[in-house]
Amino acid sequence: SFSVEAGETLGVVGESGCGKSTFARMLVGLLEPTTGQIEIEGQALDNADPAAFGRVIQYVFQDPISSLNPRKSIRQIMEAPLKRLHGMAKPERAARIREIFASVNLREEFLDRYPHEFSGGQAQRIGVARALAANPRIIILDEPVSALDVSVQAQVLNLLAELKRRYNLTYLFITHDLAVVEAVSDRIVVLYFGAVVEIGKAESIFKSPRHPYTRLLAESAPVVGRPLRAPEQTDSELPDPLNPPSGCAFAGRCPRASDLCRTTEPVLEPMGEDQLAACHHPLEDRQQA
Repeated sequence: SFSVEAGETLGVVGESGCGKSTFARMLVGLLEPTTGQIEIEGQALDNADPAAFGRVIQYVFQDPISSLNPRKSIRQIMEAPLKRLHGMAKPERAARIREIFASVNLREEFLDRYPHEFSGGQAQRIGVARALAANPRIIILDEPVSALDVSVQAQVLNLLAELKRRYNLTYLFITHDLAVVEAVSDRIVVLYFGAVVEIGKAESIFKSPRHPYTRLLAESAPVVGRPLRAPEQTDSELPDPLNPPSGCAFAGRCPRASDLCRTTEPVLEPMGEDQLAACHHPLEDRQQA
């Protein structure tokens, strides 16, 4: 388990299939947790009331165009959360939509168009605007720039940072792009096979990883001037979720694995200042040369 501080950006990383999107969908009530619960300010978040849930947490999807209803105009898409979650009358809705569109740098004339008429960057801004319309405290950003051109990614990331300051938002930023998550996050959670294996500050977790999987992720990211080398692992496949292994799920890929790792699941433990890792044989600072 882990906590998210109000006003912070918590990055969530891991390779495909590690549970990032499943985790995000649980946070917004699209999936039921099999065990445990989600709490906000010490209170269990009851997703039985969709309106109350939607006023707290909103979701920005990876594919901006397919996440917008093609049969509805942008005005209809924007009005839906204002009517259903806040019960606003038409004049109030119009004023709120103008305010939100101005904050995401979109022109009012776009409101009478349809999703297919927009570029990926414009559609993602509309997706962000739709999330803001609910006036949430927390926004889940699920790979928000991975479907965009590199030239557009920086614009969207800068916009998200500005909106966070303006509306005092808390972000959970889910991505596989280590460079992006390191740049935008305060802290980072590393997921593997549906479990948290490491948590730490964004500026240090990849420079001084304590879990071998975190180091594997850091070494697999392309860096200008660093030669590519084969990863130090015995297997590149995730375990079978229908037949999960005993002990540490990463043991089959880990060069440091022992019999203890294969039989006993590690738990998150403090590893230096502001860092936790779930590993029986954690990496030490002297190994990060």
